[in-house]
Parts: sequence; structure tokens; C-alpha cells
Amino acid sequence: MRSSSIRKWSSMLLLVLVLSLAACSPLLERLEPSRWTTPTAKVRSGGSLPEPQVTVQPVLAATSSPATSAADSPAALPDKGLLAQEELLADLYDAVNPSVVNVNITTRTGAGAGSGFVYDVQGHIVTNNHVVEDATQVYVTFADGTMVKAKVLGKDPGSDLAVLQVEASAKELVPVTLGDSDNLRVGQMAIAIGNPFGLEGTMTSGIISALGRVMPASSSRYSMVDLIQTDAPINPGNSGGPLLDSSGRVIGVNTMIYTESGTSSGVGLAVPVAAVKRVVPALISDGAYKHSWLGLTGMSINPLLAETLGLDVTQGVLVESVVSGGPADKAGLRGGTQQRIVDGQPMGVGGDIIVAVDGNQVQNFDDVVGYLARSTRAGQKINVTVLRDGKRQTLTVTLGERPDQ
Repeated sequence: MRSSSIRKWSSMLLLVLVLSLAACSPLLERLEPSRWTTPTAKVRSGGSLPEPQVTVQPVLAATSSPATSAADSPAALPDKGLLAQEELLADLYDAVNPSVVNVNITTRTGAGAGSGFVYDVQGHIVTNNHVVEDATQVYVTFADGTMVKAKVLGKDPGSDLAVLQVEASAKELVPVTLGDSDNLRVGQMAIAIGNPFGLEGTMTSGIISALGRVMPASSSRYSMVDLIQTDAPINPGNSGGPLLDSSGRVIGVNTMIYTESGTSSGVGLAVPVAAVKRVVPALISDGAYKHSWLGLTGMSINPLLAETLGLDVTQGVLVESVVSGGPADKAGLRGGTQQRIVDGQPMGVGGDIIVAVDGNQVQNFDDVVGYLARSTRAGQKINVTVLRDGKRQTLTVTLGERPDQ
């Protein structure tokens, strides 16, 4: 009896060891560690997406262990069908996956892949700018396997959005439903559908873990604002695919992950659908989007900086410099008049302090950038309230069109 028990446990340990080795085997190539990265799958020159290399180990049967019958097995819970959340996710996938596409590109140096989604029945596909910015050829594959050639209709590095044009049948052109990103709450469910590592039609889920993130765009010196942070797993190849709410409506476009391994670490970012609603119509009609531009650099004020520089306020934006001939300069805003070393870095001090824009209180520089992106257009007039020599005054600025560089 004791010998049989030892053989049984030995067999079970062997099974655990084999499964552990299989789970630890390297399946996919890692990207550069410790950086924000855009989750676009890269492919070696001249090839298609690499097939994951999986070594399958045979699991040896424990021949010396006594056979067990169904009657000896632990009782399973009665089959009650899908749980409510399972039903929701399964129905959502069935409804939205036909609208999600795989975007394959070739470049002068190789190939790559990302995701996208059907925007309308006219054949417009939305994806990320960084997915197609260097492409010499673009192909779109629909959920049913149909592949068609695509033309890049418009790109906007500032929002990391792009629009493709395809000719396909009505069967393939199933548009998504755009949702609302202005009233999201942390903790809401978030679902991603895309093509991580070229594995088409992959769905992952999680929650919205933060809102209002501001990050540099991958192909622009300007920042993207109001990004949605999610812990739904997003990996290389998910770029350009939709982030969805629990009703299957698009709330964002997956664009960036923080990773130390090249794969998801639970911090993904998506361009809010509000930006899609602003930018995509211009990309379709004009091929580009004109961002508004104030033409200044500044530093967010906090209590420590205020104490260091002897400022009268503990929040707002200290204007360091204005672009000569730019909108802020023409309106009379003033940059720094002298240089100070703060935290080992030179900065311009003595300039105006922005405390409000169009009556909206400004706490930091992100507030200014976000307001310009959300609420203004090139050529629009805005009122900028500043503190100058301890006194408030309001200047009217006619916004310009933001230069690429």
C-alpha cells in the first residue's frame, strides 16, 4: 500500500514538473526592456509573423497507480450554463469581433502587424499612426479571413491615429459603435480585442485603472492627453485595436504599454474615443488634422517650486519662454527674463503665470494642453488669465496651427 502511494505521488510530481517546464519555455521574442512602447508586433525582414515555438512534452501515464472511475472522482458542480459575466463577454465578442481587423504592413526594412477596426460602411479603417507610418504596403484582414489591400488615407502623429481606405463587400464592413470617453469612471470594465503577436481575434478584459494620463506621442514631440489606462492585457500587435466598454462600444484605441519584458505588465494606454471623433473625420476629408497651438513653454507650479522661486501662488503654469511671432507672443504673453538653476536644470523665471484659460482654473501645464486639445481649433480665440507682477490680467490669444516640429 505504501509503495503504491509513493509511486502515485512520484507520478504526480513528474506531471507538475513537465507542466512547469512547458509553462516556463520561452514562446516569443522579447522587446527592449524598461520603456514605454507602442504594442505593434514586429516581424523580421521579408517574413510573415513568426510562429510561436512551443515544445510539447508527453505526459507519462502513471501505470502503477490504480485506475479511478467516474464514481471515485470528486463531484463536479452542476452545469448551470454560463455565468452572467461570461454571457456578457461572449455576446460582446460575437457582436464586435467581426468589426476588428488585422493590419499587416511591409516597410523598406521588414514587416509588422497591428490591429484596427471598421469605422463606417464606406470602407474606412481606424488604426494607430505608428502602425502604418513607415509602411510601403498595407493589407487588412477581416475576421472571416478575407484579405484586401489598403491605402493610407490620413495620419496624425499628434494623436497617434490613422485612417485606411479599403474596398470590401458589405459583409466585411461591419462598423463599430463609438461610445463616450468623457464620462468614464475608474473601475469600469474594459475589454480589448485585437491581434497580439498576430493571433487574430484575441479578447482580453480588465478594468479602467486610471484616467487623464498625459504621455508623449511615439512619433511626435507633443504629448497625447486624456489617455485611458487599463489593466486589460495589451501586447505587441494590439496597437490600433479597440478598447471597449461592457456594452461593446468603443471607448478608446489601444496605443501604448509600459513593459519591462516586451509583453503586458498590466499598464496599457488607449487614445480616448473623444479624440477619434475629433480627428478621424478630418483625416478622411483632408488627410491631416490641424491641432491648435499656443506657442509657449512652461513649468507646472507646485508648493516646492513656489517656495524655491518665491512665487505668490502654489499652482498654475510659469511661462518660461514664448515662440517669437507665435500666438502667445502676438497676444503679449511674457516669458522668463532670467535663468535659474532648479533641481540642477536651467529654467526661465520672471515670466507670466497662467492661472486660467477661458475661465477654467489651471493647476498645471497638463490642464492647458488638455484644454487646447479637447476644446479648441486653430484660428479660435481664447482668453488667458495671467498673474504679472502680482496682478491678474486677461489676454486674448488667437490660436495658430501647431507645427510638426
